[in-house]
Amino acid sequence: QVQLVESGGGLVQPGGSLRLSCAASGTIFSINAMGWYRQAPGKQRELVARMTGGGRTNVADSVTGRFTISRDNAKNTAYLQMNSLKPEDTAVYYCNLETRSSWSDPTRGYWGQGTQVTVSS
Repeated sequence: QVQLVESGGGLVQPGGSLRLSCAASGTIFSINAMGWYRQAPGKQRELVARMTGGGRTNVADSVTGRFTISRDNAKNTAYLQMNSLKPEDTAVYYCNLETRSSWSDPTRGYWGQGTQVTVSS
């Protein structure tokens, strides 16, 4: 089993910054990718940023230049540094992990519980 624990959400004024963390634990043989998604009320969940095991990143156009994804491989922890936040960034942010438990297992996806980010004055 794999567990993801997110932290770092909260209320911030427009222009402010937040840093989200996602710590993965359990039986992790290899990581295909870790990423962040978000879901605003009434909208579909969307990709924010994703980093592959090899370090290649994919960042949504709406946050390019403001958000940065990083990862501490030794801790199996991913981070999302969010700067210059805007009200439209308000959403529940979810961590996603694509991993295998052994060399013979298929890659599976896991989700964190979500953390609320609210950008408002």
